[in-house]
Amino acid sequence: MSEHEIIFKEDVTVELIKSSASDSDVVWAARVSTAGENSRTSVGDEADATKDVGLINYLARERHGSPFEHTSMTFFISAPIFVFREFMRHRIASYNEESGRYRELRPVFYVPSKDRKLVQIGKTGAYEFIDGTPEQYEITVKAIKESCTTAYENYQKMLDAGVAREVARAVLPVTLFSSMYVTMNARALMNFLSLRTAREGSHFPSYPQREIEMVAEKMEEHFARLMPITYGAFQKSGRIAP
Repeated sequence: MSEHEIIFKEDVTVELIKSSASDSDVVWAARVSTAGENSRTSVGDEADATKDVGLINYLARERHGSPFEHTSMTFFISAPIFVFREFMRHRIASYNEESGRYRELRPVFYVPSKDRKLVQIGKTGAYEFIDGTPEQYEITVKAIKESCTTAYENYQKMLDAGVAREVARAVLPVTLFSSMYVTMNARALMNFLSLRTAREGSHFPSYPQREIEMVAEKMEEHFARLMPITYGAFQKSGRIAP
C-alpha cells in the first residue's frame, strides 16, 4: 500500500517563467527591411504609436509572420500526460518534461470537473460534446479514482521491490500529472491558440479536447497582457496565425 497521499485535481497550472516579448519587438523586426540599422530608433516614439498599431495589424492580416518570431515566452505547465502528448504534436516549441526515469513520480491525477462535457455525439470530423448525466459523472470519477489508486499502489510495490523507476512507471495511466517547460515565440503561440481553443469569430473553427484548451486559455491570458497590440491583431484577423 502506498504511503503517499493520492491527489486528484480538476485544473491545470500555467505559469509564465520568463519572457522577451513585446509589440515593439515585432515593429523593429519588421522595419529592418526598409530602415536597416535605424529600425529601432523610433520604437517607443508616441508619434509613431498609431503607425505601429497599423503595421502589426497589417502583418497579421497579410500573414507576414517572421517579425512575430523575434520574441520568446517560457511557460511552466503542469497537466495530465495525455495533454502533453497532444501538446508535443506542435513541433514549434522547445520542451523539457520531468522524467519518470530519474525521479519517483508523485501521485497526482486528473479527474474531470462537473462542468466537463462527457458525451460525444455525431461522427468524426462533425461531432460535439454535451453534458453528461449525474450518474455518468459519478461512474466516470469513481472509475478514474479506482484505476489510478490501484495503478499507483502497484507502482510503489515495484519500487519497493527494487524495480527500476523506468520499468515501474509502465503501470501508471496518462491521467497522471506531469510538468514541463515550454518555450515558443509569438507566431508559434498564435498557431497553437488557433488550433487548441474554440472561439466565435475564428475563420477556421477548431475542436480541441477540453483539457488542452484549459492550458491554452491560461497561456492566452499571458500573451494578451504581454503583447496587447499583437493579440488584438490576432483577434481581428480571425485568430489565424500569421
